[in-house]
Amino acid sequence: MANSLRGEVIKLYKNLLYLGREYPKGADYFRSRLKAAFLKNKDETDPEKIKQLIARGEFVIKELEALYFLRKYRAMKQRYYTDDKP
Repeated sequence: MANSLRGEVIKLYKNLLYLGREYPKGADYFRSRLKAAFLKNKDETDPEKIKQLIARGEFVIKELEALYFLRKYRAMKQRYYTDDKP
């Protein structure tokens, strides 16, 4: 069971690293914060606690994706619509 959780944690870390490339404050900032967060919990051995941490990481992924979609939406809106009010 530990190996399956290890694989999930590694997959989560890789996904977050990939998403962090477009982070507004920069990829280096995101990478350092991500590494610190994972190192803080590296000694966790309780499978239930690890599953909770993985769930929190997946929530962060959803939040990042929403942030990126909102940023892209705003950019598209600025290109095609003007704020001229009669």
